[in-house]
Amino acid sequence: MTPLQRYIAEEIATDHVDGLLSRRDALRRLALLGVGTAAASALIAACATDKPNTASSSPTSPSGPTSAAPPPGMAAALPTAPVTWPGGGGQLQGAWAEAATPRGAVLVIHENKGLNDWVRTVAGRLAGIGYSALAIDLLSEEGGTATFTDPAAATAALGTIAPERFVADLRSGLDELARRTPGQKLAAVGFCFGGGLVWRLLAAGEPRLAAAVPFYGPLPDSPNFAGSKNAAVLGLYGALDQRVTSSEPAAKAALDQAGLVNDLVVEPDADHAFFNDTGPRYNPIAAADAWTRVQDWFSRYLA
Repeated sequence: MTPLQRYIAEEIATDHVDGLLSRRDALRRLALLGVGTAAASALIAACATDKPNTASSSPTSPSGPTSAAPPPGMAAALPTAPVTWPGGGGQLQGAWAEAATPRGAVLVIHENKGLNDWVRTVAGRLAGIGYSALAIDLLSEEGGTATFTDPAAATAALGTIAPERFVADLRSGLDELARRTPGQKLAAVGFCFGGGLVWRLLAAGEPRLAAAVPFYGPLPDSPNFAGSKNAAVLGLYGALDQRVTSSEPAAKAALDQAGLVNDLVVEPDADHAFFNDTGPRYNPIAAADAWTRVQDWFSRYLA
């Protein structure tokens, strides 16, 4: 298993432990990743052991059920349009949202579900506050996220792709973003799996990035961020998401060693994926605080 495959597998197992997936569905999804029943059962047991006790979490800021309301204070989303552009391995697909008066441009990197409506909304909301945004589909070479009728199959397909291809596609996305927004500074923001890819893009060395915002993304092993010397990094974590948040000290050390401006924030009483207002772990208080921090960060380092 690659580190990204293992991360996806652990996320599936944790979703079952948290009651978001039945055991049968979790085993089915893990099987699509190539994880056999015995190994899947062991992984689920390990994730259950590692999961912190959340019974004492504040009732005033629950992860809660799915909510249709965006984080308080978030701008209305501008519409997005489907776009394609040439990448190293073929045509890449994405969703483009153009700000009326751009103050910068942002590459948006999706969760392990692929390019879905929620990710398009994030791009539209960024455009609504003045940052033109391109949400990339990292399943473009497989025909695009929309070609997968089973969301679990889309997730499994992402797990088979080499990290090097992701980095190459993201760099092509930055090329397209720069072409569409000449003269603007560039940033990247990613969520969960996509947050991990923001870290990988920084570790690969991407001097074009003026700002980067990984939301609760897994850190690659022994990262060296020196090649991304121009990026100011805002990292956002959930206190209940120890599977990812436990890597925050290592991320801080690597950023400081590379001399990058950074601020790593752990939102209290928030779990993994707390920013996704269509998901079961959405936390409106943490999401609103994170959105304010993103706007402040971009105002300082991107605008």
